[in-house]
Amino acid sequence: MNTPILKPSERLKVVDSLRGFALLAIVLLHNLEHYNLYFIPDFYPEWLQSIDKFFWDMIFFLFAGKAYATFSLLFGFSFYIQFSNARKKGIDFRGRFAWRMFLLFLFSQFHALFYNGDILLLYAVVGLVLIPVCKLSDKNVLVIAVFLLLQPYEWGRLLYAAFNPDYAITNRYVPYAVLSGQVTSQGTFWEVLCSNIWTGQLYSNIWQVEAGRLFQTAGLFMLGMLLGRRRYFEKSDISCRVWHRILKSGIVVFIPLYCLRIFVPDYIENSSVKIPYTIIIQSLSNFVFMAILISAFTLLWFKKESGYKWQNFIIPYGRMSLTNYITQSIIGVAIYYGYGLCLYRSTGAVATLLIAAAIFIFQLLFSRWWLSKHKQGPFEYLWRKATWMGYKRI
Repeated sequence: MNTPILKPSERLKVVDSLRGFALLAIVLLHNLEHYNLYFIPDFYPEWLQSIDKFFWDMIFFLFAGKAYATFSLLFGFSFYIQFSNARKKGIDFRGRFAWRMFLLFLFSQFHALFYNGDILLLYAVVGLVLIPVCKLSDKNVLVIAVFLLLQPYEWGRLLYAAFNPDYAITNRYVPYAVLSGQVTSQGTFWEVLCSNIWTGQLYSNIWQVEAGRLFQTAGLFMLGMLLGRRRYFEKSDISCRVWHRILKSGIVVFIPLYCLRIFVPDYIENSSVKIPYTIIIQSLSNFVFMAILISAFTLLWFKKESGYKWQNFIIPYGRMSLTNYITQSIIGVAIYYGYGLCLYRSTGAVATLLIAAAIFIFQLLFSRWWLSKHKQGPFEYLWRKATWMGYKRI
């Protein structure tokens, strides 16, 4: 198995830049959603409602499901870098990684107190699948990843429902979503914290499982690990050809997937067939569109010696992704939830995007300032320090 050791190079920078843009997309999406307090003001003038709808549709088309997928892919890439660097020093990283996932679980519990849309718990659990596959051949890992990305569980449900008309699929997260929405819109700060300890997490994590993210996340983690093994974020003739091929193939494949996603569901009368069908097609179309975005971004980076200025501009934001992901939620819920400014009732898409831009600029400036004095963000430092306690620093 080829396990090159990461050296300080533009390869790390392009990954940090990609992670920063994924995080920017996440803050845009979460603000549009009022951090899971969905509410579209209908008292705006018609022209403003039309503008709001345009921006809502555009941002969701570009980033919904793709930002999270990019984040997941880069999570797997980071695992590979840590695994190979530890292996160079004679350390078996698998035990440390399991401990690292437990630490991520603790971060997820802190984050979930404030926001009932946390993905860190999913990452902490699903990340463990990297331990048994990290020493398999590239071919075997790719086969497993593709199998998972194809949503085998949803195919099973679809086929079973097709042959069993009485089989009914229900969205089990809905009752918890209703309860969470009542508390976050009307409750005090303490009531929100208490609700999120249990109800909010049930809402978030059951939804993620029912949306197909359990299998998709595992597959993306493995593909990210393969990108690290193959050194595709490092500029070379091979990597450029691969990214060009991914870009062209992605465009060709996305068009029929998009049509299948938009036009076919209306012709499926059985809801228990329609639900898994929609999850499968949506998951695949989001994955393919993410591949288009990442390949285009990486090829643009390769055109310059160290990327374009606009790509380098966001690197500090990506380097502090854990800190920024958690703190943007804490800021956002205080703006929109009932115990805070309660702006979910009065902000349409344009207003929320302006708020998101303000949060992003604040965090980017803070990241630049912090990294001028420290090597890592505060949460990143704590995570690394706790991961390697008892071991010589690597």
